[in-house]
Amino acid sequence: MSETIKKTVLQLAQECISKTPVIILGSGASAAYGIPGMPQLKNHLLNIACPEGQEYDVGKWDEFKAVLETTDLETALNEVRLPDALTGFVAKSTWDYLAPLDYKVFEQVLTNRDLLPLTKLFRHLFNSTHNEIHIVTPNYDRIAEYAADSGGFLHYTGFLYGHIRARAVNGRPKVRYGNSLARTVNIWKVHGSLDWFQDDDGVIVGLPISTKRPSNVTPAIITPGNEKYRRTHDEPFHSIKMEADKALQTAESYLCIGYGFNDRHLQTTLVERCRGKDVPLVLLTKEISTTAKSFLSSGKCRKYLAIEEAPAGARVYTQTFPNGQEVEGNPIWQLGEFLKLVMS
Repeated sequence: MSETIKKTVLQLAQECISKTPVIILGSGASAAYGIPGMPQLKNHLLNIACPEGQEYDVGKWDEFKAVLETTDLETALNEVRLPDALTGFVAKSTWDYLAPLDYKVFEQVLTNRDLLPLTKLFRHLFNSTHNEIHIVTPNYDRIAEYAADSGGFLHYTGFLYGHIRARAVNGRPKVRYGNSLARTVNIWKVHGSLDWFQDDDGVIVGLPISTKRPSNVTPAIITPGNEKYRRTHDEPFHSIKMEADKALQTAESYLCIGYGFNDRHLQTTLVERCRGKDVPLVLLTKEISTTAKSFLSSGKCRKYLAIEEAPAGARVYTQTFPNGQEVEGNPIWQLGEFLKLVMS
């Protein structure tokens, strides 16, 4: 890495981290731990037959799969409006596919508390006067929760504590150790979580970690497509989206990990703030999406550092190097390697 590039990368990276960034986790942040993304979920759904039962529309399911064959999952769900029974089936099938893989990560964390680089990041960020960190994510998995627990920090997702966790409707609960507030990672999961479930009355609760879906409840996860825009007006999604927007609106910096900037539903606030103020943004990802490159190169983000995988190690993009510069050495596009750079 040339001295000019190294100086630019270090300056932007350290400025971002020093300001205790709001962390945006995309699907790429979980892929390294075996959690599938939307392409894998698409293939999984293509191999599933319509369930038996009078409430299910076999013709509609076949129509959906025919469209899905030629496009991505979100586009297919936008083009083919599934009836409620099939929408619920997609949510259940998604849960059944992802939950066992999420549980494998949990088992690994039990034997290695330092497995997740996010834990190291939390420890570093909490080595300050801050007692809260905010994460905003569309992911269903619980990687962020496991990372917080591994570091000995509380995590909060909008629900109370316990085995059957009701939604916190009277404000955010505060835990104190003596006179000090407990250090807490607030995880705003705008599309739901693998441990949220809805009963027949529409009430959503948080339940313990499991590899088997509880009976008589439906996973409270928002599938892509039209459902995403309809359900976000319901609770708890509405309140969680408001908390996510509040965190993004007041952030002094952003650290995006494995995020493709392909979710307009999530990132509008982030883009507006980057465009209107010199808020540093760092993006770490295996491959920068076309959407992200377009936004970063548009000039609307005044201060950014984007790092992706490259044969020699990594390729970095900044305002100074908008077309990217390949740098040799460690794969600093990975969070663990990036933290070594920042904390060295």
